[in-house]
Amino acid sequence: MKNVLFLFALAIISGCASTNKENADQIIHNAKIYTVDNKFSVVQAMAVKDGKILALGTDKEILEKYSSDRIYNAYEKPVYPGFIDAHAHFFGYGGNLQNANLRDTNSWDEILTVLQNFAKTHPEGWLLGRGWDQNDWAVKEFPTKEKLDQLFPDRPVYLTRIDGHAAIVNQKALDVAGINASSKIAGGDFIKQNGKLTGVLVDNAMEQVSRKIPPPNKKQVEQILLDAQKNSFSYGLTTVVDAGLDYDLVNEIDALQKAGKLKMRLNVMLSDSQKNIDWLIKKGKINTGRLHVNGFKFYGDGALGSRGACLLEDYSDKPHQRGFLLSDIPHFKKMAKIMYDNGFQMNTHAIGDSANRVLLKIYAEILKGKNDRRWRIEHAQVVNKNDFDYFGKYSIVPSVQPTHATSDMYWAGERLGKERLKYAYAFKDLMKQNGWIPLGTDFPIEEVNPILTFYAAVARKDAKGWPASGFQKENALTREETLRGMTIWAAKGSFEEKEKGSLEVGKYADFVVLNRDLMTIPEDQILATRVFKTFINGELVFDYETFRENIKLGK
Repeated sequence: MKNVLFLFALAIISGCASTNKENADQIIHNAKIYTVDNKFSVVQAMAVKDGKILALGTDKEILEKYSSDRIYNAYEKPVYPGFIDAHAHFFGYGGNLQNANLRDTNSWDEILTVLQNFAKTHPEGWLLGRGWDQNDWAVKEFPTKEKLDQLFPDRPVYLTRIDGHAAIVNQKALDVAGINASSKIAGGDFIKQNGKLTGVLVDNAMEQVSRKIPPPNKKQVEQILLDAQKNSFSYGLTTVVDAGLDYDLVNEIDALQKAGKLKMRLNVMLSDSQKNIDWLIKKGKINTGRLHVNGFKFYGDGALGSRGACLLEDYSDKPHQRGFLLSDIPHFKKMAKIMYDNGFQMNTHAIGDSANRVLLKIYAEILKGKNDRRWRIEHAQVVNKNDFDYFGKYSIVPSVQPTHATSDMYWAGERLGKERLKYAYAFKDLMKQNGWIPLGTDFPIEEVNPILTFYAAVARKDAKGWPASGFQKENALTREETLRGMTIWAAKGSFEEKEKGSLEVGKYADFVVLNRDLMTIPEDQILATRVFKTFINGELVFDYETFRENIKLGK
C-alpha cells in the first residue's frame, strides 16, 4: 500500500549492476545530507558499504560511479549523523520503564493514585517509581511517608526523585534497611521533622535503602536494555554514553551486542568503586565498535533541585544550607591519580559552584596544563565567574545538558539568587573555553528526545515558548554549534570522533532522517520535528511507518 509519509522510495533502476560501476550496499540520493565535517558541508548523495560510508557527493557523482540493489530517493529530506547522547543513563532508563512513571505529576496525592493503580498490576516485590519533583507542586516541599505507610504497610516502597539525588521511602523500606532516627551518613541526609524520619533520603542516604532492592535477573536485564534501545532508536539516537555502570552489566551488554540483539552503540563510564577499577586495569580499555569503555564516573555533589548541590555560599531559599560533597577531597585526589596513571578518562558530576571549584582544582593539579586527556566535568551547572578559565587552561571538557536549563529555570533563581544565576547553565561561555562542547540529556532525568536538546540549546525556552526572549539567551548556542554538540563533539567527548559523529568516508554509516530541517525551520517549529528513519552501520533500526503501523495493531 502506497503511503505518502514513507520517506524512501526504492528505485528500480535498470542496468544498476553495470560492470563499469563500483558496487555499494546502499545508496541514498536526492537528500540534504549534513555531513557535520570540519567545513559543515552539505551534499546530495551517499554510498554505503560494509557498514561504513563509501562516498559522498552530488547525485550525479554517486549514481554514475556506484550501483546497488538498494537505491533510496530521500525526496530532499534532511539527513544528519546519528545523534549521540553524551551523558545519559541508558540502563537506568530501561529499568524505569518497568516501574511506576511519576514524571509530570502535580501533587503528592496524584503520585499516591498512580502508585495504587500500578500496584494492582504489579502486586509483588518492592514498589518502585521515579520522576517526582516537588518543585512542580503547589506546595514545593518534600513529601512525608505517612500516607505511604497507610497504603503499603507490608510492602517496601522506594520512589526516586526526578534528578536521582533524592528518594522517598515508606517505613517498611526503612525497616528492611535498618534505618532509624539516629542514623547518619556523610554526603547525604535522612530528612527528619520533629526528630522523626520523614522517609526522604538525599544522596548517599539513598544507597542505604537501594542496595536492599533485589537486582534484576539476566532475563530482566536483557528486557531493560532492549526496551531502552527501542525507544532510543525512535528518537534518532545511535550512540549513548551511559554515565555509571558496574562491570557485570558491561559484560551483559557485550554479550547481547555480540549476539546481535543489542545494536545500540554504548560508551560506558564505570561507576566509582574499587572492584570496577581493578577489573578495567586487568582487562584494559574496551572498544569493540559497539561498546567502548575507557573511563569512570564520579559524583562530586548532589543536585540543585534537592539542595544537595555543593555551593560556596548558602542557598538563597535555605539559609545555613550549602549542600555537600559526596566523597571527601582526598578520595577525589586519589582517584584522579589512579585515572591519570592508567590513562583512564575521569568524568565527574559537579553541579554547585563549590563542587565545580573543588574538582577543577584537583584536575588542574594532576593535568598541569594543556593536554588531550579529555577529563570531563559532567553538568558544570553553576560555575563561579572566577573558575571558567580552568576549563580552557587545563583542557577540561564541560559536558552539559541543555534541557536542564529549561527544566530548572522556573525555580533556579530561588535557589541561587540573581548574581549566581548569571553563571549557571552558561553553555556558550563554557563552549568558548575549548571551542567545543558535548551535549546530552541525562535521561531519564530529562526526556530522551534529542530534538528537545536542540530546542533548549538554541531557543532557551520551554515548549510553550516561555520566556519570550529566552532564558539567559546570551548563553544560547547556534544551530550549527548545537548539531555539532549532538554529533561530532559528543563523539569527541569520548575519543570517538575518528569513527563516528560526522558523515565522512570511512566512518560508520550511522545516520538519521527527519521530516524537517533543524537548520532552517522557524524556531517555533523545532519541537514538531520527527525522526523518520534511524540507521546504524547502514542497517535500518527504526522506521516511522512501521512504528505507526505497529501502534495501530496494538504492538
